[in-house]
Amino acid sequence: MTEVLELRQYTLHPGRREELIELFDREFVESQEELGISLYGQFRDLDDEERFVWLRGFADLPARAEALAAFYGGPVWAAHRDAANATMADSDDVLLLRPAAPDSGFDLAAGTRPPAGAEPPGSLVTVTLYHLPPGNGSADGFAEFFLDDVRPLLAETGAEPLACLRTEPAENNFPALPVRTGENVFAWVAAFADQDAHLEHVRLLGRSTRWTHDLLPLLTKHLARPPEQLHLNPTGRSLVR
Repeated sequence: MTEVLELRQYTLHPGRREELIELFDREFVESQEELGISLYGQFRDLDDEERFVWLRGFADLPARAEALAAFYGGPVWAAHRDAANATMADSDDVLLLRPAAPDSGFDLAAGTRPPAGAEPPGSLVTVTLYHLPPGNGSADGFAEFFLDDVRPLLAETGAEPLACLRTEPAENNFPALPVRTGENVFAWVAAFADQDAHLEHVRLLGRSTRWTHDLLPLLTKHLARPPEQLHLNPTGRSLVR
């Protein structure tokens, strides 16, 4: 059971994304999984050709600190860190998250990871980020509203969330890797067969009076600023696809 997740967004030097993806999918998947880290997905950001996004998870905060120390202090990172770091302009855009409810984390137990060198699928993965006012109280109320009222409608319109996540408020227990602080975020992840399937979901949602008249106004009232949505193409070895 994963209780802590990282959503990591890297800004890369121009033209270096494919280089990092090839290195990552070849060297940094099994080497992290062997330490108990769950590698959920690696993605190209379709809206920014210099951005690489990935998601990983840990059993809990102590397991996170232990696994990260082992990986970044271990032989695989030592052998490849210079090549990886050379592709990156910034790697500090990181959200520390946890499942919004016991049943809202990723369930990829039946997924089979393709081998190194596999072609990327034609699917589209979205990560929608809702920025809430400070305080766990607002996050609790929003999570209940989203899971009980919004999630079923998303499923009906072709976008059943693969995971619903919220900010992990605990202090970063591996400070060698910075995370964004002062955030209060709710995130949900969905996958579509292709961009046309995503557009069909958007069309169906827009035609739903329950969404436009009831849920969307309530959702918007919770937000501190407009939502963000990442449009992502999985790499060849991503489990989330």
